[in-house]
Amino acid sequence: MDNWIIYSIGFLAQLLFSARLLHQWLSSEKLKKVSTPTLFWIFSLVASFLLFTYGWLRNDFAIMLGQSLSYFIYIRNLQLQGKWKEAPKALRLFLILFPVFIIVYGYNNNNYDLKALFDNDNIPLWLLLLGVVAQIIFTLRFVYQWAYSEHKKISCLPKGFWQLSLVGALLILVYAIFRRDPVLFVGHTFGSVIYMRNLLILKNQNE
Repeated sequence: MDNWIIYSIGFLAQLLFSARLLHQWLSSEKLKKVSTPTLFWIFSLVASFLLFTYGWLRNDFAIMLGQSLSYFIYIRNLQLQGKWKEAPKALRLFLILFPVFIIVYGYNNNNYDLKALFDNDNIPLWLLLLGVVAQIIFTLRFVYQWAYSEHKKISCLPKGFWQLSLVGALLILVYAIFRRDPVLFVGHTFGSVIYMRNLLILKNQNE
């Protein structure tokens, strides 16, 4: 597949990720408190779908790992908000099965090489480990958010979510610089600004 198509998929994913943050930020500024709009989770799910595909096409394990860990948490938050069942059943089934299907199909047709994900000449081992650690920290924010929301029985974005977001994003920025990945660099540069702003809103909200 041509590189411009692959990068277009990646940039579209990051555009949606940025759009979710922009929407959430504007909503929070309007309410003077950190909000959790439904559109945040819808954009998250679609963007994760696209970025997982982008990572697969680039043989980038760090990207795929990050998306596969958070993908189903987005779905769960839509369930907590009572919006998941509003989507057509066929679409819901497709979104749930897609990550599994693309891995199984690609592997069985020799298009998906597990060795290539870990032994990529363009990604030295130390950089791969940095990318994996960064993605794990970045994804833990949603694990924390999910556990917190389950405890509160409502979908919300607590302070710990934004703190983990900022730390993970800064590490991914370092990875993106060494990986020379414009998609990750642009997306997480913008995201870091929003994370810092939400932490400031939370600080003012609690004073």
